[in-house]
Amino acid sequence: MTDRKKLPIGIDIFEKLDRSEFYYIDKTGMIEELLQNRSEVNLFTRPRRFGKSLNMSMLKTFFEIGSNPALFDGLKISENKEICTKYMGQFPVISISLKSVEGLSFQAACGALKTVIGTEALRFSFLEESSALSDADKKLYRQLIEIGTSENGLFVMTTEALVSSLKILSSLLGRHYGRQVILLIDEYDVPLDKAYVNGYYEQMVQLIRSLFSQVLKTNSNLRFAVITGCLRISKESIFTGTNNFVSDTITNSRLNEYFGFVQSEVDLLLKDADLTMQAESIKKWYDGYHFGAFDVYCPWDVMNYLLELQRNPKAKPISYWK
Repeated sequence: MTDRKKLPIGIDIFEKLDRSEFYYIDKTGMIEELLQNRSEVNLFTRPRRFGKSLNMSMLKTFFEIGSNPALFDGLKISENKEICTKYMGQFPVISISLKSVEGLSFQAACGALKTVIGTEALRFSFLEESSALSDADKKLYRQLIEIGTSENGLFVMTTEALVSSLKILSSLLGRHYGRQVILLIDEYDVPLDKAYVNGYYEQMVQLIRSLFSQVLKTNSNLRFAVITGCLRISKESIFTGTNNFVSDTITNSRLNEYFGFVQSEVDLLLKDADLTMQAESIKKWYDGYHFGAFDVYCPWDVMNYLLELQRNPKAKPISYWK
């Protein structure tokens, strides 16, 4: 790679991508496209290993109050001064991933969900001292972060508190900052997939539907939400009652170039790695998707194969999905 930069295999936290050390294909143009074409609730469904989690981390880093703006220096979004001035570091952000919400029973999965939301709520411990919140508000907040020894999870919030947790947190943050909140939910479909496998699908659908309905429907404290997953769960089952909902899929999208690597990006990657002679082989093996107007490569496979080639120039292409 140029200056022998490392390939960021497995890194899905934007702030950890030190571009002096790691190679990064710039996807920050997604921020501008999202702001120009967004709905109140935006669902992106793409295959596994296509950079959804890294993009969500990028959004969090860009919008969240207190983030480091220098992380975007030299990237495409930094060219749009108007957007950067208006949006960069200007919003409270709630960001959760549901990839760990699973279990052999519904109770175990609920415990895992409480841990995800409770851990995120703990990031905002300053709410306990906020002069903008009442004692009742602070009591509600403490219900989200209370830790005990329950066999059903580390956090002991009731089912009622769990269902209302994201709505409560958005309301408290909105009042503390005097600004609307941006909500990011990554891998929303994992709890439903695991529930289907383990026999409690209907219970989990009801829980996720109630959780989403509370925070996404007529929430005056919500600026907008971005939700990602691999599977397209029917709007009727999960997003019932959600206003201004847009589902962005590989067959209906204006943002397809921001998930996976497009041809020009792979060409640049190969050039910088001095591996242009492998272009035909990589295209044959890993150019397996066509999203809208774009041929799209799986980043996971491409980067793993390039890493293997650096170790062994005679390495043969294989699928690296696990």
